[in-house]
Amino acid sequence: MSAERVGAASAVGHWPEYAIEATLLGLFMLSACLFTVLLFHPASPVPALVPDAFVRRLLMGVAMGGTAISLNYSAWGKQSGAHYNPVVTLTFARLGRIAPRDAAAYVLAQFAGAVLGVLVAGLLAGPLVADASVRYAATVPGPQGRVVAFAAELLISFLLMTVVLVVSNHPRLGRWTGACAGLLVATFITVEAPLSGMSMNPARTVGSAVWAQDWTALWIYFAAPLAGMLGAAQVYLWRRGRGAVFCAKLHHQNQARCIFCEYRAARGTSPGPAAL
Repeated sequence: MSAERVGAASAVGHWPEYAIEATLLGLFMLSACLFTVLLFHPASPVPALVPDAFVRRLLMGVAMGGTAISLNYSAWGKQSGAHYNPVVTLTFARLGRIAPRDAAAYVLAQFAGAVLGVLVAGLLAGPLVADASVRYAATVPGPQGRVVAFAAELLISFLLMTVVLVVSNHPRLGRWTGACAGLLVATFITVEAPLSGMSMNPARTVGSAVWAQDWTALWIYFAAPLAGMLGAAQVYLWRRGRGAVFCAKLHHQNQARCIFCEYRAARGTSPGPAAL
């Protein structure tokens, strides 16, 4: 089947992957909102027990890094590739590892999932998640300002995609890509969140902003992650070449179908060793 026919068929045949991507980011946002309530809302016992803001950010990082790892290695994450980030999807599209129609559907699903995930958090936590101490887990620039927030988002996005590409395309380390990504999420929340709120994900930011009605410096959370991840991909291409990017999945060592390998096969190229 030609790449064009694969792209056309994907609009219907790949709907489970699209639904999974929406669900994964929805669950991530639900977790982010509920853990923010637990760790930062004044009605929670945690702020009194753990008054140090850095320690609470560390706990938040562990919680969200653990959430990311669980989603990455879930049966659903293994099937869709566990992007749940439009910029990750667009970067793999830039690398030629995802059909354009699949990429567009992934992005739409991710935005929808983020908005719905925060909605569910609001239904479960009520006014707690809307409180000023939580604000639907919104990501906005810190006191250092927008330039610092942009630079921070650019840097962490570059680092995340660099690690994903290096590890996922390594024959022995590939299966640990999801864990490495989760550990980076935990680290970034702990040390970078005061600068930008730690997003790396425009859908994640929009999901919170819709309900918080806070669109402060929204452009940062689109432009910086996109520039950072595309920049990381370009550096990887310069160093290793396009043929060294085997698949768009974070975890490929499983029996779930791979719509990315279907697309690659239709284009007449075969997967490399890390995809086996």
